[in-house]
Amino acid sequence: MRLRVGARPDPVARLMAELAQPPGSGAYRTAGSSRRGRFILTRAERRGIRTGLLFISPWLIGFLGFTLYPAIASLYYSFTNFKILQEPKWIGLGNYTALINDPLFWKSLANTLYLTVIGVPLAVIVALGIALLLNRKGIRGIGIFRTIFYLPVVIPGVAAALLFLFLLNPTFGLVNDFIGIFGIKGPGWFYDPEWAKNGIILLTVWAAGDVVIIYLGALQGVSRSLYEAAEVDGAGAWVKLRHVTIPMISPAILFNLITGAIAAFQSFTQAFVVSSGVGRGNDGSIGGVQNSLLFYGLNLYNNGFRYFQMGYASALAWILLITILVATLLLLRASRNRVYYESAQ
Repeated sequence: MRLRVGARPDPVARLMAELAQPPGSGAYRTAGSSRRGRFILTRAERRGIRTGLLFISPWLIGFLGFTLYPAIASLYYSFTNFKILQEPKWIGLGNYTALINDPLFWKSLANTLYLTVIGVPLAVIVALGIALLLNRKGIRGIGIFRTIFYLPVVIPGVAAALLFLFLLNPTFGLVNDFIGIFGIKGPGWFYDPEWAKNGIILLTVWAAGDVVIIYLGALQGVSRSLYEAAEVDGAGAWVKLRHVTIPMISPAILFNLITGAIAAFQSFTQAFVVSSGVGRGNDGSIGGVQNSLLFYGLNLYNNGFRYFQMGYASALAWILLITILVATLLLLRASRNRVYYESAQ
């Protein structure tokens, strides 16, 4: 291992370099057979390791106490009958069997899949169109327009849901009043089971400013020479969009699809606020009119914090984790031959 003259050796780098050497090369320093071939660390190396552990100890404590332990505990509780104030009783796969036979589970899963399959691609497409417009050159005040489209992102989810609950009110909402100017009767939105999920989708599309920013960054990274080469071949705007722009920003599209799907599967805040504003069930459960807004997260919340069925709620949480994992893997596999990574070529 080479060191610059006068440079202070890095203990961690030195240790890693020694570990990379093949056995028998002399780079390993052992204490003989009495120590069973264990590595000997110098005092500086031990001090460096202790210092590193000390600096990351807040994260380690937080991870162990607020992430790892709750995850392991919820996995255990998913196999028990646990009602918070009572001792958990082991019931094996009882919660998962009850889950399969629960109509509200399938209703919440269907609502969530609708939001994911319809809402996420729509938000991605609309955001891409907005980004293409905001990426045009020579438009005066383009920074102001970019700020306007990003503003919904910084509005808290509760405030945004309350705003849309007012805008989409079927009686005095501004959206239905505007549609009425053209002689069209507006839908019931959150008060109509057929339109409630569409109102949430509209809210999701409206707050897609962060997706627009990601697209803008990807669009500005596309080489101008590719467009010039396409123009030489006589390509028009549509051909350049299809064969140059979309392939070059395909990693950003995939990223937005995956993160959007994960967020849709965990949708809670907007549906919770809107459902509370529309009205609750007789047992205090939240889910909108005829459970039209009973997304998976709301169903989990009702079981855990309304009915205090923590074991059943834990089973719901682990099914959600598996569903998100499968959906992510499917998206990655489907995009294997459709996403272009320039650095890999």
